[in-house]
Amino acid sequence: MLHKNGSRTIDRPVFDRVAPEDPIEDGACEILSSALSRRSFLMCAASAGVAGGIASVAQHAAAAPVLDTPSAQEDERFVFEARFYEKLANKKIKCKLCPRECAVGDRERGYCGVRENRGGTYYTLVHSRVCAAHIDPVEKKPLFHYLPGSLAFSMATAGCNVNCKFCQNWDISQARPEQIPAQYLPPKRVAELAAQWHCPTIAYTYSEPVVFSEFLMDVADAGHEAGIRSIVVSNGYIQEKALREAYGKMDAVKIDLKAFSESYYQKVVTGQLKPVLDTLVTLRKMGKWFEIVYLVVPTLNDSESEIGSLAHWVKENLGTDVPLHFTQFHPDYLLKNLPITPVPTLERCREIARAEGLHFVYIGNVPGHPAENTYCPKCQRLLVERVGFEISQLLIRKDACPFCKQPIPGVWHA
Repeated sequence: MLHKNGSRTIDRPVFDRVAPEDPIEDGACEILSSALSRRSFLMCAASAGVAGGIASVAQHAAAAPVLDTPSAQEDERFVFEARFYEKLANKKIKCKLCPRECAVGDRERGYCGVRENRGGTYYTLVHSRVCAAHIDPVEKKPLFHYLPGSLAFSMATAGCNVNCKFCQNWDISQARPEQIPAQYLPPKRVAELAAQWHCPTIAYTYSEPVVFSEFLMDVADAGHEAGIRSIVVSNGYIQEKALREAYGKMDAVKIDLKAFSESYYQKVVTGQLKPVLDTLVTLRKMGKWFEIVYLVVPTLNDSESEIGSLAHWVKENLGTDVPLHFTQFHPDYLLKNLPITPVPTLERCREIARAEGLHFVYIGNVPGHPAENTYCPKCQRLLVERVGFEISQLLIRKDACPFCKQPIPGVWHA
């Protein structure tokens, strides 16, 4: 979202909290839910112009028909047996979805608050329980090397398996599903809506898709049947078996690497670093296209030594071609005492990573910065020019630089 002061927030959902007179910004189509008044979603569709293979999102959206959704919400329609857990004695279970491995007693929930033990059987409470949905540019995820200029039908359910102190979507990520309005959108309906609004991808984002893996998997299957791909925006805090099964259905992945120190993960994220690094290595072994975002928080994870160690690890374990985004921090939630990340700090991070040999290093949340663009690592010519979330130039041809024929990794055309 592009704010009036010029700053930008990545993946900020709008959910019945925006006054009716507020403009739709960034040209993004948005689905506004008003379950509190028992109305259905109201979708806004942006017209997309395509020239030379480049899609741009219009600045003004047009109202679309109200979706046909039931007037009454019954919680049981959202309840499905979980796929990743072990049964223990005395009706207890052990969750095998994320590294926490919550041991959950009967009638209790795991850390995420969206999975519940009922008589020794573990259930997800958020299947088809969509609390936020937009149509976003794929650059907003951000994915810069995956179908640039395209739109993604983006959605979320409540819940998360960590608690980042800087979370900008804390009102849904840290909520229990019954605490916030939601709409019933089963997998086939999601695929139908994505097709209806000409979105080549469905994106799982805003909260943490790890905790709604069952829903994500079913939607991905429905989408693939309709010729629609799936992309996920995740913290990567997931066990390998679940990763291979759930994210194995994804066509592209964006991982938020919060920092490169265990102490930061423990104090700021309430998680662990090593499982996230393991996820990145596994994604590479799986052959998945993925990109990494590193939110640079002043004084907490921006030291030259930490950035240097991060860049070296990426080069040694993932290769030099994985895109790495250094994004600007904006104070929110439980971390409002720190300033916005200075642009020179982001530029220094980028210089360190490029000096280590990484080919595609970006600066995010700074609209108009030249480091939002993609350059050929060989001849240094401009290949993709970005203005905010829009693509103004896309010169890559046959997955290569048209000037020196250097291969440019990514998925550039549908």
